[in-house]
Amino acid sequence: MTDRRVLDALDVALLDAVREHRSAGPLELSRLLGVARGTVSARLQRLEEAGVVTGYGPDVDVRAAGFGVQAFVTLEIAQGAIDAVRRDLEALPGVLEAHATTGSGDVLVRVAARSHEALQQMLVDLNRSSAVVRSTSVVVLSELVPWRTLPLLRSEAAPGAGRSAMPGPSGG
Repeated sequence: MTDRRVLDALDVALLDAVREHRSAGPLELSRLLGVARGTVSARLQRLEEAGVVTGYGPDVDVRAAGFGVQAFVTLEIAQGAIDAVRRDLEALPGVLEAHATTGSGDVLVRVAARSHEALQQMLVDLNRSSAVVRSTSVVVLSELVPWRTLPLLRSEAAPGAGRSAMPGPSGG
């Protein structure tokens, strides 16, 4: 059974405010949301303890940082080699994320490189893993929808404690 954590509209508004006003402290967030500072602090602590909020570090645009070539690579791996491929992927700095998947491939990997030549070398390095049987790659041409979570959270926010009808700092 899946552990289901239900966020209410105030939780989502708080997450939106933290995202929109990255340097805001609890007092400023409480003013933005129209709730008590203690409420903001308690909600943030609860969201952190539940693993919903995993950090407050800056989001980094790898393209702006000089890594403008990205690709998705599907790996077919040897039976039972998930731990070995995880170690091999973690050792490659250009691997941004990797996910075990269902379907024809076993692992979907997102990579970034400075150039097409660097991407080619990364693909060679990926295939050097003894766990990799075969790989298929597709180069990213453009990003249509960036990583986001708030639309999903808003769509499922439970009305409840706090201010359930509030639109949030970015207007909804």
